[in-house]
This record gives sequence, structure tokens and C-alpha cells, in this order.
Amino acid sequence: MPKTTAAITAIGKYLPEKVLDNATLEKMVETNDEWITTRTGIKERRILDIPGKATAFMATEAVKDLMKKSGLEPLDIDLLLVATATPDMPVVATAAQVATNLGAKNAFAFDLQAACSGFLYGLSVASSYIESGRYKKVVLVGADMMSSIVDYTDRTTCVLFGDGAGAALLEPNSEGLGFVDEYLRSDGVGKDHLGIQAGGSLYPPTEKTIAEKKHYIYQDGRVVFKFAVTNMADAAAEIMSRNGLCHQDVRYLIAHQANKRIIDATAQRMGIGDEKVLMNIGRYGNTTAATIPLLLCDYESQLRKGDNLVFAAFGAGFTWGAAFIKWAYTKQE
Repeated sequence: MPKTTAAITAIGKYLPEKVLDNATLEKMVETNDEWITTRTGIKERRILDIPGKATAFMATEAVKDLMKKSGLEPLDIDLLLVATATPDMPVVATAAQVATNLGAKNAFAFDLQAACSGFLYGLSVASSYIESGRYKKVVLVGADMMSSIVDYTDRTTCVLFGDGAGAALLEPNSEGLGFVDEYLRSDGVGKDHLGIQAGGSLYPPTEKTIAEKKHYIYQDGRVVFKFAVTNMADAAAEIMSRNGLCHQDVRYLIAHQANKRIIDATAQRMGIGDEKVLMNIGRYGNTTAATIPLLLCDYESQLRKGDNLVFAAFGAGFTWGAAFIKWAYTKQE
């Protein structure tokens, strides 16, 4: 009997209309377009500025887009996962709100927090549920409203992040397509170099933490860059080695969009050329858990059934890893 694997069978996205470009940032902080572009590859990013709307709204819209494209009905969803670092509320799962918004009454839902690696970690979780045979239709969303935790007076972080959401439907596959292998890792040392200091149980909100801006994201850029370049590249190389893949076998690198230089270093370690590296960081910036599904959506028409894809990500925590996926469909025009 053929082994059951979990395959992505449909994708969807949502991006806010408001565009924050480098020219606008030049008027807000001491920076310039050349500096931002040279160091990150980012030209603009999207910002959600609809009153009363946040991550759950974007996630809901991304799943609606997926449903419209695929014909998926809300009651057919068995499980809904939301990977996010910016939930609408503490304690209350954003995924539960999204499921209710959609009318997915037969689904159970929960959040997954692994920062920029969230969607990659979520693929592992969703695939396990599919492969177990318990569930047939799992929706995985990566969504983040990074503008809600960015200090727009801090030029080291405000140039990096944007808002957005992407969603994927995973279903059983018996053709040998879909999720093949994963290499996932973490290191708690990352909390000292990338994250938000206050707002959790260790440092609850106080007048002092608010005054000291400890509820905004901070980053030690040099440490994070060095760690990300090394570990994301190593993870991608390891997944290729474990599965006997050489550079000719890989159709595309699907990398977390945090920094063009990190993506380039990963591709170089894999031995693949620029033609196999998909990027949209220039238009959206770092949307954290949303970068990978947004990348899949933007390049969906280029993906072909049977393509060998290497997914790679690195995030706060630190969290990182790579996965080998055989793409399961060719988009019908």
C-alpha cells in the first residue's frame, strides 16, 4: 500500500493596501534607500491600518482567498493552524478566532509560535496530522502584523518588517508527492539577541517597561545575521545531503524572506544559481511567519507538479530549519 504523505494542494494570501516605502522611512528615521536596499534588499513593505483589525483579520482573508481558488468549504476543514508571533490577544488563540470567522465549525484550531520559522514548523505539525490518518484537510496559516510591535523611531528594526498573511491547504497524497523530510532545530540563546523583552510572564507590563519601550521588537543585528547565515545555510545543505539531492535536483529554494544576503548565502551553500532562488522581500519586507506562504503564492504559476523544493527559515528564539517538499500540483491557468 502506498505511503500517505501530506501535500500542499492550494494556497492563498492577503496583503494590506497601504505601502510603506523606503522614501517614506527616510522622513521618519535617519536612514536612506541605498542603505536599506544594500543591506536587506527591501524597497517597500505593507502595513495594516484598518481600525479594529489585526492578525486574525489578515489570516481570515488569506484563507478566504485559498477557499475561493480551491473550492474548499468551511465545514470540510478538520484542523486550522495559525503560525504567528503577533496574536490578536494573549491567551485567546488567533486560530480559534479565524475558524469562527470562516464558519469552520468542524475544525479544532490552535496557534503555533516559532517566530519567522513558524510556517516551517507548522508544516511539520500539519503533515504529521495528515500522515496519522486522523485528518484529511488541514489549513496552515502564517500571519503577522509586525507593525504592531515595531518601534518606528528605531532605524535598526523599522526598516525590516511588514504585515501580511498566507495560507496553505494540506491533504493526503499517495503519489509520493508532498512533505518528504525535515531538519528542524532551536537554541534558547536567541532570546538575548532577537525578541521582545516585556509583556510575558517574566516581565509583565508596567509603567516602567512601557516607558523603556520594552514591548517593541529589538535585534542585535550582527549576532543575528551571523547565526542566521550559518544555521539556515547548514540546515538547507543538511536536508539535501540526507535526501541525496545535488544542485541539479533542486528546482527552487523557498526561503524565509528576512534579508537578501542571508538568502544568497543559503543558495551559495546549496550550490544553486540565482535562477533557482525565489524572492519577494523587495516588495513586502520581513512578514515573519507569512513570508514562505506569500512566496509560494507569488510564484505559484512557476511551480510544477513533482518539483523538488527546499524550504528554509530562521527566526527569533532562535528557531531554524529546512524541509524537502515535492510540489503536488501545476496551477491551471
